[in-house]
Amino acid sequence: MFRAVFALLLAALSLPSSFPAWSQAYPAKPVRIIVPFAVGGPADIYGRFVGAKLSESLGQPFIIENRPGAGAVLGTDAVAKSAADGHTLLVMSNTHTVNETLIPTKPYDLMRDLVPVAGINSSDLLLVVHPSVPANNLQEFLALAKSKPKGLNYASSGPGTPYHMAGELFKYMAGVEIEHVPYKGSDGARTGIIGGQVQMMFDAITTMAAQGRAGRVRILASSGKARSAITPEVPTVSEAGVPGYEATIWLGVMAPAGTPRSVQERLNAEIGKVLNSPEVKESWAKQGAVPMAMSVEQFDRFMREDIQKWAKLVKATGMKVN
Repeated sequence: MFRAVFALLLAALSLPSSFPAWSQAYPAKPVRIIVPFAVGGPADIYGRFVGAKLSESLGQPFIIENRPGAGAVLGTDAVAKSAADGHTLLVMSNTHTVNETLIPTKPYDLMRDLVPVAGINSSDLLLVVHPSVPANNLQEFLALAKSKPKGLNYASSGPGTPYHMAGELFKYMAGVEIEHVPYKGSDGARTGIIGGQVQMMFDAITTMAAQGRAGRVRILASSGKARSAITPEVPTVSEAGVPGYEATIWLGVMAPAGTPRSVQERLNAEIGKVLNSPEVKESWAKQGAVPMAMSVEQFDRFMREDIQKWAKLVKATGMKVN
C-alpha cells in the first residue's frame, strides 16, 4: 500500500515539469498585438481598443506594434514565426483572405500557419465620386463608365486592400472598365479623390459620409447587403444597379499555429464580452461598425468562405500584384 501511494506522489510531483508553460495562468507576461498596417487606420484604431480592454480584463499589458509593409505580409509573417504561446497576436482583415490567392508566393499560409481567435467588427464602404463627375446616381455613373472604357479611374489604399477589391468586384459584376490607381495608404487615396486626381473610390463609411455631407465628394451607393444606419438615404450598390453586390471591410484576431486551444478560447471569450457590451454596440453603430462576435469555429469558417469568395474574383479577372 505504501509503495502504491509513494508512486502516485512521485507521479504528481513530476507533472508540473512535464507541462508546457502555457498551462499556468494566461497571460503570464505582456502580450504583443502586431498590426500589419499603418497607424491611424481601422485595424490600428480597433486593435488598440480591443487591446486596452484585454489589458483591463486579463491583467497584463497588450501592446500594439505596427508593422506595415508588403500588403500586410511583413507583420503577418512575424506573427506566424512567433512562439505559439498566446503572447503574440495578429490584428488582421480581409486583406489577408484576399492575399491567399493574390500573393501565392508569400512566406506563410494563413490557415496553416496561424489559427483563428476572434472576429472584431465589419463596416460597409461608400462608393463616391468627385463632384466634377457628371453622374448623380449609380445608374448614371455606370452609363458614363460604359461610354468611356478605361476613361475613368478609381483610387485605393493599395493592392489587395478591401478598397481595391471592392473596386475590382464592382468592375467585374457591373461589366465596366475603370483603371485602378493604388496609393500608399488611405490618406493618399482620399486626397486623390477629394482633389479630383481620381474620379471614384470605395472608402470607409465613417470617413466618406462626412466628406459627402461637406460636398467634397458625391456619394452614390453603399456596399453592404442593406442600407447603412449612418447613411439611410443612400441606396446599396445592389439595389442601385449591380444586383448581388456586397463588399465590406472586416477585422479579426489570429495567433501563431500551435497556440493552445485553451488560450484561443480564453481570448475569444474575453473579446466576446467586449463586443457584446451595449456600450460598444451603441458606440460602434455610430461609427458604422458592426461587432463580429462569433466562436473560434465560426470565425474559422467565416475566413475560409471569404478566402474562396475573393479567390474566385482574383482567378476570374487574372489580377496580379506588381
